[in-house]
Amino acid sequence: MEENAGLILKKYFGYDKFRQGQEEIINDVLNGVDTLAIMPTGAGKSICFQVPAMLFSGITLVISPLISLMKDQVDNLNKLGIEAAYINSTLSIDEQRRIMQGVINGIYKLVYIAPERLDSEVFCSALKNMDISFVAVDEAHCVSQWAHDFRPSYGKIAAFISSLKKRPVIGAYTATATEAVRCDIINLLKLQKPNVHITGFDRKNLFFSVLRGENNDGFILSYLSKHKGSTGIIYTSTRREAERLSNLLNSKKVKAGVYHAGLSEQERTEIQNKFAYDDIDVMVATNAFGMGIDKSNVRFVIHNNLPKNIEAYYQEAGRAGRDGEKSDCILLFQPKDIQLQTYFIEQKQLPEDRKEYEYKSLRAMIDYCYTSKCLRKYMLEYFGETVQIDNCGNCGNCCDKTEKVDITIESQKIFSCVYRLRERYGTNIVAEVLKGSNNKKLLTHGLNKVSTYGIMKEYKTKIISDMINKLAADGYLNLTVGEYPVLKLTNKSLHVLKNNEKVFMNVAKIEDVKQDQNELFELLKKFRKTMAVEEKVPPYIIFSDTTLKDISEYQPLTKNEFLNIKGVGEIKFERYGNKFIDLIKQYNDEKEINKAPAVLIDSRETKTPSHKLSYNLYKDGKTIDETCKIRGLSMQTIESHLVKCIEEGENIDINEFIPDKYIEPIKAAIAQYPDSKLKELKENLPEEVEYFWIKLIKSSIKK
Repeated sequence: MEENAGLILKKYFGYDKFRQGQEEIINDVLNGVDTLAIMPTGAGKSICFQVPAMLFSGITLVISPLISLMKDQVDNLNKLGIEAAYINSTLSIDEQRRIMQGVINGIYKLVYIAPERLDSEVFCSALKNMDISFVAVDEAHCVSQWAHDFRPSYGKIAAFISSLKKRPVIGAYTATATEAVRCDIINLLKLQKPNVHITGFDRKNLFFSVLRGENNDGFILSYLSKHKGSTGIIYTSTRREAERLSNLLNSKKVKAGVYHAGLSEQERTEIQNKFAYDDIDVMVATNAFGMGIDKSNVRFVIHNNLPKNIEAYYQEAGRAGRDGEKSDCILLFQPKDIQLQTYFIEQKQLPEDRKEYEYKSLRAMIDYCYTSKCLRKYMLEYFGETVQIDNCGNCGNCCDKTEKVDITIESQKIFSCVYRLRERYGTNIVAEVLKGSNNKKLLTHGLNKVSTYGIMKEYKTKIISDMINKLAADGYLNLTVGEYPVLKLTNKSLHVLKNNEKVFMNVAKIEDVKQDQNELFELLKKFRKTMAVEEKVPPYIIFSDTTLKDISEYQPLTKNEFLNIKGVGEIKFERYGNKFIDLIKQYNDEKEINKAPAVLIDSRETKTPSHKLSYNLYKDGKTIDETCKIRGLSMQTIESHLVKCIEEGENIDINEFIPDKYIEPIKAAIAQYPDSKLKELKENLPEEVEYFWIKLIKSSIKK
């Protein structure tokens, strides 16, 4: 059966080879070994139980926590030509009976159910007499009380499996699980001598960053204006905040929807479908949205508030970039968020050990916001991985994207005001005093008579509050715990007041994103959307954005060429291939393009490492821009390829990329600060010096 797994992968899913870890997991399942697979979001967990399901003689039962996940995966499997069905509360009794009869008759290879379905004795009794070869438990971390999405209904799975006449193979799958959660999964699902596969938590295509003390609304609006048309999710901590932010975005002509548990089931389904069908660009949501969302082209996930723990954050942020394309994961942190999460913990009335665990988890999340170390390294080590590198070159701390503004004088004014107010007031009152507000509360308490009243009147109150939040986040001020937190001075603030230390405010510098100018790609997207509406499925189920980009670049005009596109299997070609080929031919005729189809220059075809392909184009005299267009990769990726080639000893003339006047200063900085991070080196060089130049010279020196 193992040999046939690759054939199934190509025929139905359109991939030539398995991703990291998939083949080993599939082989264990096919050999009858219970398996626990921990794979990052977007690594292809579903393939690990869908491929074996096609090779087992009996049924594969997939236990999944969310109705939306079931529907998406079943729709996708049916489009691939795989017989699959789901049974849940959205179906009528007649529909459920019809599907159960199909299961009995052996029509379906995969049947998706929610764990709550196991409450039904009638349902469980019907399954006892069926040939169930494999039970796949998706989002398996839900079985553990220490997990961020604990669901008591998962506790019934082991008893159900024990009741079957013949014990099937058990596979448990999750994206995030600490060591404690992994032990719970094995014990509570009663896995028998399982093989545990941890393929790694790293999502190399995601850029993680934390921005502290920003004006959240201003940042989000600015970010969206630079990323028009991109698909993204913005998470908030409360329903009220989700509604407010959604209304704000829509008033600014952003196509946004809102999702939270306060909506009716019909409203949630409608807005989720709009997001899946690309009718809206941005979903503003609480954590009620997302687990099991199978939308591959989410380009950014912004957290407008502090999540409750690292597991929840990594799961939510991981909904970006499931297609492997570069995506942003941005956390906007305000010190007041800590009070909100503390309030949530206190409201739960938890037993002491659980409350202690929640506070410990929250502390780790807060430390993530304050740490100066590599954000990727911090998270991977949290999940138990050993990380050798200190600089990933792809997170906010390792590749600083902020600009520094000196706010020493403003900070001294703020600290003086906190002192004059005897450290008895919170952020809003201190900001209003500094602004010189005529707020009745201020006047009643005589706060207009303190010496710092109105000394920052040139600033808006909101800007002053932002500065205070920034100073609190950087440890110059403390916020007390309680319903009404007040500001306290710290030793760091005293150093500033005595002119022994300067204060700089890192202001987010949002870079313009080059919009994709591929006219054929946009045409294919519109055509895909039309087909999706006709077939009543989300557009990505027909072809993902990544597959469309390959089609637009390589312009396949025959069946064989089309089947070489990653993500196109035989069934999908039969359904859609000729329609897309006709569209490509029509486009070429209209544009009077008469050329041979592009050759697939890709490592999966040539077996040549990707960075070597970029190097070959460099040797052929192609510029970085030209290489980006030919390979369909970003400038940052091509630059990293050239740096890697230098490290491997390839001959690249760095003078082609770096102006002469900057080469010696960069070399001098590297010599003076040999152990410094890239951002520290950049701070000691002229502002116009690029990270790419520094990397090139560092690599050439190592060589």
